[in-house]
Amino acid sequence: MTPSEAGTTPRERYRAQVRAEIKDRAWEQIATAGASALSLNAIAKQMGMSGPALYRYFGGRDELITELVRDAYRSLADAVRAAAAKDGPDVRVLAHALRDWALEDPQRYFLIYGTPVPGYHAPDDITAIASEIMAHLLDACAEVGGDAPEGPFDTHLAEHRDWADGHPAPPAALHRALAFWTRLHGVLSLELAGHFTGMRFDPALLFTAELDDLTGHPPAQGVPRGAAAGRAATAASG
Repeated sequence: MTPSEAGTTPRERYRAQVRAEIKDRAWEQIATAGASALSLNAIAKQMGMSGPALYRYFGGRDELITELVRDAYRSLADAVRAAAAKDGPDVRVLAHALRDWALEDPQRYFLIYGTPVPGYHAPDDITAIASEIMAHLLDACAEVGGDAPEGPFDTHLAEHRDWADGHPAPPAALHRALAFWTRLHGVLSLELAGHFTGMRFDPALLFTAELDDLTGHPPAQGVPRGAAAGRAATAASG
């Protein structure tokens, strides 16, 4: 018995085990056909249960998706927090934590950063977890420093910062965080979807080059962190 199971009844442990198996089956479906095709009845059939029996564990498709999305965001938030706790607020450290997490399970990445599931709306508590991740990035971007805002977008951000959830970062740091978030997610999404397959370059080198450009860091020499994993993920997706 694990520490988290201590003090629970056999019935509660059984329920937790069934819910975990349902989620495992759901991830298998998502890997095969995508989240929009998720079917609780198909999962019930795989598990030898009736549809109504499965609905005792999850009230519907959206409740199951919410649990998967919550788990995914929580996993990434934990990875980012651990990286920040170990090495401080460093954008390069956070970037590699994000890429390592994404390569570990591309379907988990795509569930939260891929095409939205039609008709599904995540609850507020999931938005709060996503804000935790962004807060770590804003901390790191604020540490980089920089001059006062110069461009129109920086000025615009000074008045449109609700997405930062009250973080005190200056507009220049907000701009830097958005550039980091959009460009690195763009590279990751294309890599994990297999769009670099056949182009015969190393996605890990591209990721590092983008990171160098974003941080003003001199180009790294040698094989970058995660290069072998990136080549393997690209080959597998192809």
